[in-house]
Amino acid sequence: MCPRRAMDELSMRNDGKIVKCSSAKAVAENQYALQTSTKAFQHSDSRQKARRQVYLDSTAGICTADISNKLIIDCSTIDTATSLSIKENISAKFPTASFYDAPVSGGVIGAKKGTIAFFLGCANDDPNLPQLAELASMMGKQVIPCGGPSLGLAAKLSNNYLSGLIAIACSEAMNMGMRSGLDPRVLANVYAAGTAQNTICDRFNPVPGVYPDSPSSNGYKEGFKVQLMKKDIGLAVEMAQRVGARLALGEAGLKAYADASEDPRCRDLDSRVVYRFLGGIEDWEGREQ
Repeated sequence: MCPRRAMDELSMRNDGKIVKCSSAKAVAENQYALQTSTKAFQHSDSRQKARRQVYLDSTAGICTADISNKLIIDCSTIDTATSLSIKENISAKFPTASFYDAPVSGGVIGAKKGTIAFFLGCANDDPNLPQLAELASMMGKQVIPCGGPSLGLAAKLSNNYLSGLIAIACSEAMNMGMRSGLDPRVLANVYAAGTAQNTICDRFNPVPGVYPDSPSSNGYKEGFKVQLMKKDIGLAVEMAQRVGARLALGEAGLKAYADASEDPRCRDLDSRVVYRFLGGIEDWEGREQ
């Protein structure tokens, strides 16, 4: 479900090829394969409510339609427990329906370029994998089967947890090196050549002007919003607690993104704006090093 204005714009831009429906139920009644993605609510209760409304609402939810033999792909980034609960509800009512978690990674930039990755909650030998991969390849570049139900989400949350913490570490390291007199471009080359090499530093460097195509070099616009990183690290910390995985950095990282999300200088900007939140030097070009 999405705002009516957004649906109207999509339909107009695509010469009516996109059919507007009034509810999730209506979509389910008219399609063999369904793909869902819900709004990224900040609070766990709101996320769970949104998922259940789309699927289990008693009047307009997907499960009020006959979804027998249908393929259902959920691209939302939510907690694994809620995803498993939705799957169990569907399996109980429609044993021949197939539900898969398939969160995506790559952000706004990847979505625009069609290079996002799909982390599928299915095994390599799943009979539906070829069709899942075909559908996903229309929007993304990589399709990775992660093993089974909810494991696509577990992979996505683990990935974003690591990505978010690397961005903090990269921001801190760049800032301390620059304040010691190093040119940030030299620092980036050092990290790329050494054991600190990482994609965040190489392609999404948090320091403006180091990598021209990074969000930081474009006012921290587009990219992956800092509030979303807060949400995903929060979900990852919850998952770690649920499965008994000990974390040394999780709470500190979560607090940094939570505080940055509330900072008017950072809110609604790309998550690498955590560099600004930590007091990093942004106007370094032209300064004496």
